[in-house]
Amino acid sequence: MEYYVYVLKSENSETYYKGLTNQVERRIKEHFLGKSPSTKHLLPLKLIHVEICASREEARNVEKYFKSGFGREIIKEISAGVAKW
Repeated sequence: MEYYVYVLKSENSETYYKGLTNQVERRIKEHFLGKSPSTKHLLPLKLIHVEICASREEARNVEKYFKSGFGREIIKEISAGVAKW
């Protein structure tokens, strides 16, 4: 089963949210509609990155990486459109 790691950015601040799911369209829609307590206060949101992973374990590792110091720098580069993946 595929899992997805996604990154959302608040359009009103420099706040990012990183998450993982196996149903990316449903989960992103929940965030955009304010149905997720963790991002409700960040609305409006913009989807800036989605990464497909082969397993939940791989997705969890990618999510942890994005939450690390270097990973946060990569997310800022992705958001600015300068990252070269």
